[in-house]
Amino acid sequence: MKFGIDSGHNCPPDTGARGIKFEDNLTLDVGNRVIAKLRALGNEVVVCRPSSASTVRDSLSKRCSTANGSKVDIYVSIHFNSFNGQANGTEVFATSETGRKIAKPVLDEIVKLGFFNRGVKSGSHLFVLKNTDMPAILVEGCFVDSQKDMNLYNPEAMANAIVKGLTGKVASVPVNPVPDEEDNVDTTIIRLQKALNQLKITDKNGKALMEDGFTGANTKSAVEKFQTIVGVQSTGIADSATWNAINQILAKRILRPNHAGNAVVRYLQYRLGVDNDGVYGPQTEVVVKNFQKQNGLDADGIIGPASWQKLIGSADGN
Repeated sequence: MKFGIDSGHNCPPDTGARGIKFEDNLTLDVGNRVIAKLRALGNEVVVCRPSSASTVRDSLSKRCSTANGSKVDIYVSIHFNSFNGQANGTEVFATSETGRKIAKPVLDEIVKLGFFNRGVKSGSHLFVLKNTDMPAILVEGCFVDSQKDMNLYNPEAMANAIVKGLTGKVASVPVNPVPDEEDNVDTTIIRLQKALNQLKITDKNGKALMEDGFTGANTKSAVEKFQTIVGVQSTGIADSATWNAINQILAKRILRPNHAGNAVVRYLQYRLGVDNDGVYGPQTEVVVKNFQKQNGLDADGIIGPASWQKLIGSADGN
């Protein structure tokens, strides 16, 4: 059997819910365990979570394209719920009768762990279920903002339940777990801090951010600064518009004179000390060419790979 396993979210700006625990961490941990266990049982597994995406829709589309292109037999998207701190339990979504038949034993196995049974539900509104060609289910393991559910939650038990529901078997294989994040370190915030540091966006004191996963005043001030630079609402919260701007810049797209109207030009102008109006006009071109000359580059006014390398380097700081 060939399974497509999708550990939900984990691809900014496509990030999950935050409660007592962080959905991204739980989906990745359980997903990794499910993948290893299915393979140990002799199944082929295609990992459907993308490594990068420009938007949430792009992230979802890439997951579906991977599953469809690989012609997997069954697609499984792993998620965790969040609502009001009181709702709890497990539910599994499907769109077809075949999908519902796959969903039912998975739900039954998770419920055996002590979670409230919220049922098999229609997933006709869910992008990944509507746009995959094979039988597909989306598992909402439990609620990350429910103390009751978090007291019951165990990633190994959850993974075993999903695998047994899918195959009727359980495989005990060692898996390096994703950190449990009991100290509330949010890997999404760490990615944000790393990205802002790469983009040379400092905090209110003019210092680089500590990449510690905590959204403190310094990180908030750096986000606000970045939002002001690229022309999105300055809230200090890294919403989808903020992540879209970050990802557009880190994509290092080629910019030429007369390019107008996006966050990348505004960021370039900020870094070069030009009025950042988002329009790559004559004034910006002059400053770009001077920057290129000073850095030993061809002074052609085109911001390509070499110019981007000088401006933001690579993700590892080189």
